[in-house]
Amino acid sequence: MSPDRSRRVGGYALIAGAATSWGMWPLILRRAPMDASLQSVIVMSILTLASLPLCLRDRVPARAPRAAWLGIAWLGVADAMNIALFFAAYQRTSVAIAVLTHYLTPVLVALAAPWALGERMTARTWGATLTSLAGLVLLLRPWSAGLSRGDLVGAALGAGSAVFYASNVIVTKKLSRAFSGSEQMFFHGLVAVPLLWLLVPSGALASAPRASLVVIALAALGPGALGGLTFVWGLRRVPAGHASVLTLLEPLVAVLLAAVWLGEIPPVVSVFGGAAVLAGAVVVVTGRTTSSAPA
Repeated sequence: MSPDRSRRVGGYALIAGAATSWGMWPLILRRAPMDASLQSVIVMSILTLASLPLCLRDRVPARAPRAAWLGIAWLGVADAMNIALFFAAYQRTSVAIAVLTHYLTPVLVALAAPWALGERMTARTWGATLTSLAGLVLLLRPWSAGLSRGDLVGAALGAGSAVFYASNVIVTKKLSRAFSGSEQMFFHGLVAVPLLWLLVPSGALASAPRASLVVIALAALGPGALGGLTFVWGLRRVPAGHASVLTLLEPLVAVLLAAVWLGEIPPVVSVFGGAAVLAGAVVVVTGRTTSSAPA
């Protein structure tokens, strides 16, 4: 195997490993019962601290303009809402509904790209959008008597997290020349962490089981910090579009683990709906593999 091919295969393995570890979040969160906002702030705090030593070495030498710092501030707000809504969705509904509504993100990015990034809206993007929306209807099955209020709330929370996550993708892309990835992680965390603490109910930390706090802290270092670093290392070796497709392993792993370990086996119609949501995301990201945009 040539060195270039070996490097690329290694990159695919790193990204697949990162996405697989992210798919374990539902099991971790269910094994660490506490308020979702407390889970969120612990994870974000540890990610911010873990990025500090990297930030000291991985830096953009040019001085960032004021507009870029405003972008960092918004990134902190948006990421705080993204993680808070996503973790809350896991507590309200099934893993399948929570994670697949969250993965509307690629489609939302494609819809926002014409006015946010100046990219042309294509027939491929419209087709992917309609496919994902149809899949969302099948996933939720609004005609079913078994659909609970918690499922609807969870789906709304998951879709809300997708909106903020899509905002993160666009803003991160715009900030790539002013801040390195490590700098963005650390500086935006300085905004996100205090904001998330404001969402934590009084007494939530004191009443949380110590074992649950340890589980969340370890997960923040594992699928959180280590998973993020593994993804970045892999992204340096493979095309960004290919990496985006591999990240779709996260919802697949999450749904499979939920079926095996939590007994959450979705109906056949919901399986087809979830597949349609992911198909729309695949169409979007594969259609952008030739883009010259930064990763």
